[in-house]
Amino acid sequence: MQIEILKSKVHRVVVTEANLNYVGSLTLDEDLMDAANMIENEKITVVNANNGERLETYLIKGQRGSGVCCLNGPAARKGMAGDTVVVISYASMDFEEAKKFKPTVVFPKEGNKL
Repeated sequence: MQIEILKSKVHRVVVTEANLNYVGSLTLDEDLMDAANMIENEKITVVNANNGERLETYLIKGQRGSGVCCLNGPAARKGMAGDTVVVISYASMDFEEAKKFKPTVVFPKEGNKL
């Protein structure tokens, strides 16, 4: 049996901008992506702690070291600069393997830095 479990999480990253005139997705600082074991185009869930909104989208690499966290396209309607969000990715794996799996969780500091 395969189940979906938490693979990675960037916990409480601050949105730096919202760009409605973009095709879609979430742009995230590449340093945060690497630390959380996430890759470009990976499916993610974004949970906004300020307004309770949840959305599914995919990741785009942001400039390394920039601290960028940008809601793009329709996602820009789900939050604004200054909001705190959690970026979550999941993995499908065998039930027994999942029992032993340890997710990667990143807690950014001020300025969305590691």
